[in-house]
Amino acid sequence: MIVVPDGEALADTGAALIERILIEASRSAELASVALAGGTTPQVTYRHLASRPVPWRCLQVFFGDERCVPPEDDASNYHLAERAILKRIPLRPRQVHRIRGEIEPERAAVEAEAAMHANLPGKLPSLDLVLLETGPDGHVASLFPDSPELDVDDRLYVPVHRPELPHPHRVSVTLPVINEAKHIVVMAAGEDEAPAVAKALAGDRSIPAGRLAPSDGDLTWVLTEAAAQLAGSTGS
Repeated sequence: MIVVPDGEALADTGAALIERILIEASRSAELASVALAGGTTPQVTYRHLASRPVPWRCLQVFFGDERCVPPEDDASNYHLAERAILKRIPLRPRQVHRIRGEIEPERAAVEAEAAMHANLPGKLPSLDLVLLETGPDGHVASLFPDSPELDVDDRLYVPVHRPELPHPHRVSVTLPVINEAKHIVVMAAGEDEAPAVAKALAGDRSIPAGRLAPSDGDLTWVLTEAAAQLAGSTGS
């Protein structure tokens, strides 16, 4: 667990950690793979990351989740990432595998799964890095508490329907993909997230963040002091 004073320090620390992970991954394989997160905190982190000496030519970019909106919509995670980093780094189109939020959710999930299989080896691909942000309810990607999608173990991506949300239809990576990653980095910046962070660090499986358990990788929490205030010495 890494605790920093504020959001700006969180973004800078997160960018440095991501840079190190991707550089190490590119040294040991022909490519490095990352699943990007949506949300405000990752956007700021991406802006910091764009100026760092990451081996972009080796990178395969996936997304942890997407809202079912067109790619130019302000609510699109792809659109947010495009503005924050993708347009600012030397990537070829074939290196970026967006989830097509503009089509029917089940079809989008199937396509996202096919793209991951086509670019990464194994029945259950092992991403070098999955970047996550958790909310006050402890969700990660678009996996929410009491969601049946939390128990899916035979798919890489699933459609998600949460009628209470402003954008109810979504596509999310599944927990087995997250937990198979070589590195999982979870970021949280706000005081509102503190109770969920404490639960997750204690392994409370009632929230999705509490189910993060890498199969053979590492899990790093990067938190502001506000988000970590209830965590005590628990965590890793």
